[in-house]
Amino acid sequence: MPEVIPQIRTVNVTRYVTPLREGGSLPAIVEADDGFLYVLKFRGAGQGVKALIAELIGGELARALGLQVPEIVFANVDNAFGRTEPDEEIQDLLKASVGLNVALHYLSGSISFDPAVTTVEPLLASKIVWLDCLLTNMDRTVRNTNMLSWHKELWLIDHGACLYFHHNWQNWEEQALRPFSLVKDHVLLPQASLLEEVDTAFHSLLTNTQIRNIVQLIPADWLADDDHFEGIDAHREVYTQFLETRFANSQIFVKEALYAGTKLI
Repeated sequence: MPEVIPQIRTVNVTRYVTPLREGGSLPAIVEADDGFLYVLKFRGAGQGVKALIAELIGGELARALGLQVPEIVFANVDNAFGRTEPDEEIQDLLKASVGLNVALHYLSGSISFDPAVTTVEPLLASKIVWLDCLLTNMDRTVRNTNMLSWHKELWLIDHGACLYFHHNWQNWEEQALRPFSLVKDHVLLPQASLLEEVDTAFHSLLTNTQIRNIVQLIPADWLADDDHFEGIDAHREVYTQFLETRFANSQIFVKEALYAGTKLI
């Protein structure tokens, strides 16, 4: 069966609806020229395009593994957009975010996942924990689950804190082989009793070609201004090699997650 190459639509932001004042990134609900509402993540926010790269790669890898993620689109913010915005902080953010940003389809009527109310079955919990170990996602905790319940299904959102290796390029090869010690704080770790089974299944499902195709989705201008690399292709290749190496050696982070799980008993 041929592998499906992911495609990302591009929309133009037409209306700023309301800010979502969560954390330091100031995401917002916006309307686009296709008539839909989106949660927009701004390139002008604190972590810049690195958070957008993590959002894109994390979300599309989750989708490739069969997990529920809202549609991700590239959202173009025009130079004239936001000039009438009365809030100076938001206006500055919009000015700094001209060009391509990332947005997720707004799941109207969804509610934040509450582990005190809903128990996730072991297979799904194990899939999500495995994914977050691959991505080194530090931001799926009891305090901030970054999951939504929508139409009785669990949806994953906000992968901007993934791939924290790219905030410090030193020894990225070594970082690719490190266990993910922060898994001990993962909100779904107590239910993730099928990690070894999921590891086997995901190695039959995910391929290096899929990883490479997802990394190829990163817009070139998000990779252009980092002087650690000789060019865009070299920059992009590090993301590919990091993920391929981590995937090939997944037993390292699975073992760490299993060990962390025993400490909860």
